[in-house]
Amino acid sequence: MEELQVGFVGLRRGGGLVRALAAHPRVAVAALCDLDQATLTAMAPDFGLGDDRLFTAFDDFVNAALDVIVIATPIEFHAQQAIAALESGKHVLCEQTVAYTLDECAAVIAAQERTGKVYMMAENYCYFHYMREWRNLVAEGTLGTLFYAEAEYVHEIADLLRDPETGTPKWRLPRAPIWYCAHTLGPVLTLMDDRIVKATGASAGRHMHPEEDGLGHLDMEVGLFHTQKGNIVKILRSQVAHRHPHSVYYTLYGTKGFIENGRHIEDRASTGRYFNVDTMTKQAGAQEIECPTIDPDAPPEALHGGHGTSEYFMVQDFIAAIDNKTKAPIDAVRAVEFTAPGIVAHDAAMQGGVWLDVPQFR
Repeated sequence: MEELQVGFVGLRRGGGLVRALAAHPRVAVAALCDLDQATLTAMAPDFGLGDDRLFTAFDDFVNAALDVIVIATPIEFHAQQAIAALESGKHVLCEQTVAYTLDECAAVIAAQERTGKVYMMAENYCYFHYMREWRNLVAEGTLGTLFYAEAEYVHEIADLLRDPETGTPKWRLPRAPIWYCAHTLGPVLTLMDDRIVKATGASAGRHMHPEEDGLGHLDMEVGLFHTQKGNIVKILRSQVAHRHPHSVYYTLYGTKGFIENGRHIEDRASTGRYFNVDTMTKQAGAQEIECPTIDPDAPPEALHGGHGTSEYFMVQDFIAAIDNKTKAPIDAVRAVEFTAPGIVAHDAAMQGGVWLDVPQFR
């Protein structure tokens, strides 16, 4: 097979994806796009790219001779850039999340269906090594029938909301914490093979940053969800709370037991717990389990990306969908199912915690 000609837009956020894609034998890095010319100039030699393959204007970049466009720009641009790339005949791998509005989410799905091109959201947490192991446990029925899941992503990034020295607002500033929900919902909905149908939410105040009045500085947001299968999911999100190291936590309950990772991640691994009523006693309780993000059996090139080996396996699935002419595992519909509940939960919180329907796209 011929190499896929791949272009990347948004090089600061997309550095890990560039490395992960470049390590794939089917990929040739053929173009780069960024507003910052210095960033382009610095990265171009890594891929032997001349000035004619470097772009500061997205409109020129999206019409270049490429097979794939990887989008790692600020989220407010994801939908319009993904749609433009699909309509120009490119396959798309887009950083999470899909968009900030339900209308834009629907438009991305429509563009995928209209063009027949592969769209995949780069939700890499679904590909952590321990998540891939948990998928096997769930498939084997070890936890029985799942009925509840919980997840949290508490990651203090106040300096990415507003420059602490100059006070200059940054692109994440208008983002409500729970809009960035795919790191929490993506893995648990994948494990449960489920989707959200109703949502409510609650938002804390701005105790951490009382001088701010924007959505980005809300202390904490909680989402509570009903699923299509009749299950319950709860998520917790903050981007300003002081928790160091940051917390990436998941737990699932089933009729035969539970599984959870540890909230503290050291050296890209954590120690969690697992209980199975068929093989363990209540007196002994749950056993400790390792929850590594890195697959010890993965090839060396799997570490070229970021987040353990997750981006390596994510890219494998994306390229396989292109080669096999199938939809990606996290295609536009599934990506919206990871994104839309957070948008609706925030709206519900702003209305005092009412329950709202989450739009369905399948």
